[in-house]
Amino acid sequence: MIDWTHCAAMEQSPEVIGGAWRFRGTRVPVRALFENLEAGSTVVEFLEWFPGVEHAQIDAVLEYARRSLDAS
Repeated sequence: MIDWTHCAAMEQSPEVIGGAWRFRGTRVPVRALFENLEAGSTVVEFLEWFPGVEHAQIDAVLEYARRSLDAS
């Protein structure tokens, strides 16, 4: 499991969507991105479906995840 604590594109609060990590400034959980990508969706489609999320946030999350997994 990735520790999102140091990813500036993410935030977490116990009062919002059950404390799930989400894209900063939205109610969109990060797991939604990975679930959609695993199901074959593209980043462009995800951005269309979740208009509050910015492309730069997705780039930051994917890069953070890559670095975290490489460090494991």
